Amino acid sequence: MITLTVDLAERSYPIFIGQDLLQQPGLVAPFVKGTQVMIVTNSTVAPLYLDRAKALFTDLQVDAVVLPDGEEYKNLEILNRIFDQLIGGHFDRKSTLVALGGGVIGDMTGFAAAAYQRGVPFIQIPTTLLSQVDSSVGGKTGVNHPQGKNMIGAFHQPQAVVIDTLTLNTLEDRQLSAGLAEVIKYGLIRDLAFFEWLEQNLEGLMARDHALLAQAIERSCQNKADIVAADETEQGQRALLNLGHTFGHAIEAGMGYGAWLHGEAISAGMMQAAYMSQLLGDLSAADVERIGAIFKRAKLPIYPPNELSNEQFMHYMAGDKKVQAGKVRLVLLKSIGQAYISGDYPAELLQKTLTEWRS
Repeated sequence: MITLTVDLAERSYPIFIGQDLLQQPGLVAPFVKGTQVMIVTNSTVAPLYLDRAKALFTDLQVDAVVLPDGEEYKNLEILNRIFDQLIGGHFDRKSTLVALGGGVIGDMTGFAAAAYQRGVPFIQIPTTLLSQVDSSVGGKTGVNHPQGKNMIGAFHQPQAVVIDTLTLNTLEDRQLSAGLAEVIKYGLIRDLAFFEWLEQNLEGLMARDHALLAQAIERSCQNKADIVAADETEQGQRALLNLGHTFGHAIEAGMGYGAWLHGEAISAGMMQAAYMSQLLGDLSAADVERIGAIFKRAKLPIYPPNELSNEQFMHYMAGDKKVQAGKVRLVLLKSIGQAYISGDYPAELLQKTLTEWRS
């Protein structure tokens, strides 16, 4: 087992990475403060792992709420089902919530934990590659609004993150590819050596080689943990983690949540950011081609949907959380392995990107 730490002083917490961690009750027991545990999962994950998750918490009251599966259900209406069960079950302020599932479940459980009785602890048990390398770490929680993704939420750090890599055996191929988009992102924004390692090992990751997956998850989580420790509430460098996300969130909202998986949307979004970086004179055409090649090998889209017009893109991008004083701030690339944040770019280059980077 690999153990990493997200260093946030008195709120620091471990990330455990390994095989068969869902069979180790001693791993999570120290992070439960009270006697009540509410596991939040979805209709896909529950038949696979809910019984095993319940068995982690011995001699405690353990209940579960099973939500429908899909990004389209990441909203306030479905979130309320968690509160209904907590209140109906008389869960107190020392209750612990457990997120068992992918990024949607993690975000919603974390937000419920942040809000229930003004804040209760929670534990992340992510079961998708995307949630294991990204959304389970860092304390961003929330739900979507029809006009924008993750526009309603809170920062609320988990007590621990437990990553059992064997859960990836039951993951659909499309979901595995979506997770690889976030893995590749770390190489693009700050870790050229990791990007080169991914170029060499991508087929092994796609084939679910567990040793390679563990290495990729560890390197991704370490990158994110370092950034979160330096900038917990995204006042500066944490925004680099949003490479491709301003474009990608527009795709998700514009196409309807769930039509494109998050990783698929940000893959296309990262390519838009890369092409705009080329227009700005930072990346070469060969760099853009190189980035596109690894996404294509991962079976990810490199172009946005043609159904979305420039006007639709701008509408959704204008509602992005990174907009300041009416200016859309973007994460762009100086080079592969070096990202930066800018709202100071010629507006016509953004329009040129939206027009020209199309299939």
